[in-house]
Amino acid sequence: MTVLGKLYLIPTTLGAESPVYVIPGYVKKLVSGLRFFIVEEERTARRFLRKLDPEFPIDDTTFYILNEHSLKEDISEYLNITDSDNVGILSEAGAPCVADPGSAIVKLAHQRGINVIPLIGPSSILLALMASGLNGQNFAFNGYLPVQKDQRCKQIKKLENHSFSEKQTQIFIEAPYRNQHLLEDILTSCEPATLLCIAADLTLSTEFIKTYSIAEWKKHMPSIQKRPSIFLIQKL
Repeated sequence: MTVLGKLYLIPTTLGAESPVYVIPGYVKKLVSGLRFFIVEEERTARRFLRKLDPEFPIDDTTFYILNEHSLKEDISEYLNITDSDNVGILSEAGAPCVADPGSAIVKLAHQRGINVIPLIGPSSILLALMASGLNGQNFAFNGYLPVQKDQRCKQIKKLENHSFSEKQTQIFIEAPYRNQHLLEDILTSCEPATLLCIAADLTLSTEFIKTYSIAEWKKHMPSIQKRPSIFLIQKL
């Protein structure tokens, strides 16, 4: 029976801060030994690897691109590996395969009998939930909400009602340049007593994490435009 290599799921930093603050030393050592990576954008991956290890042999490394333009037939070739060819999936920010491409590769690895090994590092979703004070026993991550304002407001109201009926924290995200619009819609769609946590710039020097009622947020709306943010709501 052929012994295959391993697929490592490698978290990256959530911003421009040095990896030394959020990436464990053993992860750095392991990643420094890999020469095959599946990435969303090669330039970002190269920059992260250089920050992680200034001596990393970039020119001896192979990068496979996995994004919305990747073809299914190309992806199937990314895991044609031998026992000496371990592969790493690098996220653009935070944990791979969570609100991030990569699950198709992981599914393929399982089908081929390749061991999948998740590595420790920052996950903005879990960090936000941990710091929110909202229900961490029962929660749902909903990804991105609709772009159209009317549909987005309906979805926010639906999530608010669901949080009450199921006693479940509802978590969602938005592209940073639309954050302020989303926040405005949350404040106009939710009831005054509903709790909202905004977690912006997680792990960065500008980190901002606060939980208030909708009524309180209306008194002091923060500026989070173009700041990576996680939103959590719970109607009590």
